[in-house]
Amino acid sequence: MNKKQNHHGDSDHHAAHHDHGGHNHSHEHHQHDQHDQHHQDHGDNHKEHQDHHAAHQHHEQVHHEDHQGHGDGGHHNHHAHMVDDFKKRFYISLVVTIPILLLSPMIQMFLNVDWRFSGDMWILFALSSFVFFYGGWPFLKGAVDELKEKLPGMMTLISLAIVVAYLYSSGSTIGLTENDFFWELATLVVIMLLGHWIEMRSVMGASKALEELAKLMPSIAHLIDDNGNIQEIGVAELQQGQKVLVKPGEKIPIDGEIIEGKSTIDESMLTGESVPVEKGKGDPAIGGSINGEGSLTILVKKTGKNTYLSQVINLVREAQASKSKAQDLANNTAKWLFYGALAAGLITFIVWISLGYPVSFAIERAVTVLIIACPHALGLAIPLVIAVSTSIAAKKGLLIRNRTAFEGARNIEAIVFDKTGTLTKGEFGVTNVYAEASYTEEEVLSYAAAVEVLSQHPLAQGIVSKVKDEGIPLKKVVDFESMTGKGLRGTVEGKEVMVVSPGYVNEQKLSYHLDSFNTWSDEGKTVVFTLIDGQLAGMIALADIVRDTAKEAVNELKALGIKSIMLTGDNKKVAQYVGKQLGLAEIFAEVLPHEKSEKIEHVQLKEGLRTAMTGDGVNDAPALAKADLGIAVGAGTDVAIETADIVLVKSDPKDVLNIIQLSRATYRKMVQNLWWAAGYNIVAIPLAAGALYAFGIILSPAVGAVLMSLSTVIVAINAKLLKID
Repeated sequence: MNKKQNHHGDSDHHAAHHDHGGHNHSHEHHQHDQHDQHHQDHGDNHKEHQDHHAAHQHHEQVHHEDHQGHGDGGHHNHHAHMVDDFKKRFYISLVVTIPILLLSPMIQMFLNVDWRFSGDMWILFALSSFVFFYGGWPFLKGAVDELKEKLPGMMTLISLAIVVAYLYSSGSTIGLTENDFFWELATLVVIMLLGHWIEMRSVMGASKALEELAKLMPSIAHLIDDNGNIQEIGVAELQQGQKVLVKPGEKIPIDGEIIEGKSTIDESMLTGESVPVEKGKGDPAIGGSINGEGSLTILVKKTGKNTYLSQVINLVREAQASKSKAQDLANNTAKWLFYGALAAGLITFIVWISLGYPVSFAIERAVTVLIIACPHALGLAIPLVIAVSTSIAAKKGLLIRNRTAFEGARNIEAIVFDKTGTLTKGEFGVTNVYAEASYTEEEVLSYAAAVEVLSQHPLAQGIVSKVKDEGIPLKKVVDFESMTGKGLRGTVEGKEVMVVSPGYVNEQKLSYHLDSFNTWSDEGKTVVFTLIDGQLAGMIALADIVRDTAKEAVNELKALGIKSIMLTGDNKKVAQYVGKQLGLAEIFAEVLPHEKSEKIEHVQLKEGLRTAMTGDGVNDAPALAKADLGIAVGAGTDVAIETADIVLVKSDPKDVLNIIQLSRATYRKMVQNLWWAAGYNIVAIPLAAGALYAFGIILSPAVGAVLMSLSTVIVAINAKLLKID
């Protein structure tokens, strides 16, 4: 997954790092109390039901998970099936269209050849009927759906043209009408199938977020029975009041309370807390978080729908369901073209009849108008731009999963960034070193790193990384030991070296530079002390490292008039420190996971801003789903990625800027292409209707075909010219 999941360090050492003299993590208890309260509120309604119907609840949970898996997977497979269906219909229709073109009298006349033979019109009719019913089926079915909803769009416009062309041309087979439009019908079906296939292939990527969330929960738990024996059972079978054993490095299977043992728990993916949390008897444990080095016995408090993760699943489901399906640009254009075509066809017919022309002439003009009104270029105008912008996005490391949300990105007015792992690297680095008079900063770091190298704790890794980056040689340590709740000790170059917490230093009544310590603590940094032979050598401050590109991204977004906001589960001090470095206008800190989507709603409704959310953890999933545009950082969890509309493969905040710019450029191209496609209609419809008939100018279907081809070529070239800096 990502860097947040490191938890093999020494348990006592974790405690030392977390002691802090109450400076840094005082909010943790407050946060978890609140967190518990949140569960309590949710759980109370079900309490009575839960006590009496544990078995029923288990059944419901299994059914719920089962349904959820099949539901989402089914949707995904259905989408894939539709893409394959369009592809198959396109290729088969394309093959059948070739003989249709060769048999069409109008095309032969255009090519100045004569390949007519007895019964050729019946073969033409049979082949065209196949293309109409087989190739045109998705459009005819789509048109029925659109008309049921009283929302005529692209499907209705295409169906109008192919139905009119088919019926009128079928009449020519039995001599009722003069000309046939079978070639127009076939090419229209083929080009529209191609356009829809290209578009659907680009859009592919149904959300599997709920499946991914369910995967976070282990499926097996170690149940401790009344006799103290351990047996493995399915997590779904757990009931309130039972005890489970969680071994070192395992995922916690259920929400509960620790009744025995002590360990550090990595909750970063769930709560956004950047440092693993030290927990012991009486503390809450969240299902899905990862246990560190200690063994824990947990009393099951919540099961099924009341667990924290189930609530996150519900929030994601609600937010996804509430996203309105924006009607896309091409559909809007198609709707007006449909009304325009009907009106133009009707007016054309009425005018020619009232001028005393024969009914057959008036019908032919009206039919020509109706068929020409559906521009082939319109079918490709949007899908080609989509295909080009998707490939540009892929090259830039942007994975577009939801086209509608991506196209709406051009209107984004505020971007909410999750802190840990998005604006910051989610890994600790040394920010400050203070050395006492008889030592240098390099020595303070060097001796500390010698002892820390044997620990896997994120803070220890931060110190060791700093020493390696500075090119300071790592000293050898012997007689290494951990001191319960205090820190680490070892012998380095014959000297006793200790790396300890502020709690230990205060206990020993050692004096240290209070101003530096308080300043760093106020900035939310974690401070450790290096002692050599019992004497204080210096202090090292560590913090989550801010990404180099984060400041540039915030500044450039500001230049585009987009507001940057930070949202984090971390404490206020840490948030203020990072926010100050980045020059952020607004900061939401100590936000509980279930509150993240509420904060997005606050920005959307109270501030009235169209909002994007960028995050990488489970705790970000509901907010990503709630935002107008959800952007997941690629190094994050599968859940965040599955819930998001766009995934940043490189985890670079500057890519957020690329999304906005590409969305704006894509929209410009779409509008240009729609003008080219519709421009063909603006010229062709009046000519087809016979507006210049008095001057001897009337649009023959052959010239109409040339104009149509020209607008399609222009649209294709214009789409290829899409680029961003």
